[in-house]
Amino acid sequence: MAVYTQVPAEALAEFLELYDVGTLLAAKGIAEGVENSNYLVDTTGADGKGARFILTLYEKRVDVSDLPFFMALLDHVGARGCPVPRFIHDRAGAALQTLCGRPAALIEFLSGVSVTQPTPPQAHATGAALGQFHCAVEGFDGERPNTLGPSGWHRLAEDCGHGLDHIQPCLEARVRAELDWLDANWPTTLERSVIHADLFPDNVLMRGDEVGGLIDFYFSCTDIRAYDLAITHGAWSFSPDGTAFHADVAQALMAGYADTHGLTGAEYEALPVLARGAALRFLLTRAYDWINTPPTALVTRKDPLAYLRRLETYATESPALLFGPEP
Repeated sequence: MAVYTQVPAEALAEFLELYDVGTLLAAKGIAEGVENSNYLVDTTGADGKGARFILTLYEKRVDVSDLPFFMALLDHVGARGCPVPRFIHDRAGAALQTLCGRPAALIEFLSGVSVTQPTPPQAHATGAALGQFHCAVEGFDGERPNTLGPSGWHRLAEDCGHGLDHIQPCLEARVRAELDWLDANWPTTLERSVIHADLFPDNVLMRGDEVGGLIDFYFSCTDIRAYDLAITHGAWSFSPDGTAFHADVAQALMAGYADTHGLTGAEYEALPVLARGAALRFLLTRAYDWINTPPTALVTRKDPLAYLRRLETYATESPALLFGPEP
């Protein structure tokens, strides 16, 4: 579930009085997500025609000091036409409040559904939307370090330790060999920018074959720009368990990105390395959760081996098959 903090109707109605959004009509907890408490909120709207918002209460896993970065980022790219859920500012211009003892924000509602088996047209639209985001973020001067970059992978591997071999025999040795390889081959001169860093299908709202919204920017950080495309490629181009690579989806994603932003030759050449790094990142975070989440917990653990299979594909297949022709 994703409603850790219960919000009484009376408290929510008083909270909404801070905004020009009308009065409360209905509120319902949203089950999706694992980080924060989320509610779907309906109001009469400032014009009386009705309006819908997302109310988010930030729980203990979110660093409150990061919230101004996320808010400024979405304000910046939203003003440049990106389909992102912008934070609603109150009458005094503030976007962050406190509700029921938690930091809280009212956020623009975007319609659409998240797909589980993306089609090539949907992947093309997502690649184009990611490119649009990379264009829109230019000029944004906010900075946030990527705590799940190469140094973070080493920390995660140490924290997982021998528990990796309980997931699959010899997995610890495979992870350490991959860390050594990535340390030796990780690019250091590619263009950097703010990236989404978690653009899985469940973070893209689709309206048919069009993108209705990019959501969940709480892993956004400053890192290699093409790494963002590599993360998205791994999330969209394989079956969920990583056993099947869908070349048509992958090439559509790449074509969509080329339509709105595109890659330099150096970025294309680095994609196999970046994709291996992305696969290892999600292997390790999933492994850490797998090892440290009790089997009786209500949270569904995600299979780390789904990303080991992606990693092996990236390590063995040709760039032309994986990413299409060089630009």
